Amino acid sequence: MTTVHHAPAGTPAHPDSGHPGHAVSEPAVIGAASGLLGQYRAASDEAFLATPTRTLLASGVRTRVPQDGRPLPRRVTETLAEASRGGAELPLVIGAVAFDHDSRAELAVPDRVRTAGALRDDPLIALPAPAADRVDWQVRPVPAPEAYGAGVAEAVERLRAGELSKVVLARTLELTADRPLDLPAVLQRLARRDPGGYTFALPAGEGRTLIGASPELLLSRRGTAVLANPLAGSVPRSADLGEDVRRAAALLESPKDLHEHAVVVDAIRAALAPYCRTLDVPARPTLVRTAAMWHLATTISGELAEPAVGALELATALHPTPAVCGTPTGLARRVIGEVEPFDRGLYTGMVGWQDASGDGEWVVTIRCAEAEGRTLRVYAGAGVVDRSRPEDELAETSAKFRTFLDAAGVPR
Repeated sequence: MTTVHHAPAGTPAHPDSGHPGHAVSEPAVIGAASGLLGQYRAASDEAFLATPTRTLLASGVRTRVPQDGRPLPRRVTETLAEASRGGAELPLVIGAVAFDHDSRAELAVPDRVRTAGALRDDPLIALPAPAADRVDWQVRPVPAPEAYGAGVAEAVERLRAGELSKVVLARTLELTADRPLDLPAVLQRLARRDPGGYTFALPAGEGRTLIGASPELLLSRRGTAVLANPLAGSVPRSADLGEDVRRAAALLESPKDLHEHAVVVDAIRAALAPYCRTLDVPARPTLVRTAAMWHLATTISGELAEPAVGALELATALHPTPAVCGTPTGLARRVIGEVEPFDRGLYTGMVGWQDASGDGEWVVTIRCAEAEGRTLRVYAGAGVVDRSRPEDELAETSAKFRTFLDAAGVPR
């Protein structure tokens, strides 16, 4: 039986703050993490992932996780076991999983993995990133802003009618440059802007690259210790210090955002409870900041009842959370399919890694884009509840776009 503890308000919101078993896994050698960042070359068989515990640069493909009808965690476990039997030393799987995790996963066991400590612990990460080139961009919003606002208004009507409690509606910007994209430079700017987050550049199939900097840990497992760090409820940062502090304080007291956040926390608590002997859930959220946004955040920690359960199995039990989909999940998925005029693909899925012992980290795939040749498709979404206003959700998605647009050098 799971024992649920409600930790006091003010519990650290950072995913590995003060939590046993989630310390930095690699020594913090000066220049090691930033060196791996600098060695990323955007090859079709190369993957980069930086988290608050480690930095990974993988190259080559030893074997791919097959796309078949078996549950994804089973496919990953069996692929890792086969790699071990084939002579791979300490194999791990790395890559991306789609929003609909039963339909698509771009996961592989690399030939080689180089590791270092966390980027945030490397003093050289404070050095400036290369400046963005002057690029002429063609930008096409999908849907158009007014159509997105109409979709939010329609969703609010359905929420107020009691059809569902929350739905997350996304929009995209399709950008075309006048020259090939310099993805390693974009990755540098993403990582150096928010070195304490989760920065990634991963093969997305058919010559595409999934690249971004997510603030949100879905699930990590180390031994029997598990951690989730849901974010829901957001407000854009301000360049004015006083206004920035005011916005952060208002977010902590916003009934709309606190309700949106509570829905996500309750769903994650319910999903993790069957797997955990103990579960610690703070009574109130705290704040996480990125360069562009303030977010309400809750750090949920637990101890597994069955040590054989791996990180990806836990992550798929949580995914999709109400933070990226809505609740009830089935109804929210249906509304998303009816309102959003595009396939989310890997957006709002998860990116991460898992080793043969079951340890791993899986991150919510937000603040990202899919890149191919001279094109980018950038994504952003907002949680819609019955108190939402279309103009507010449009402003929130616009602010979330800036994380990637600034890194790509797209002018304001």
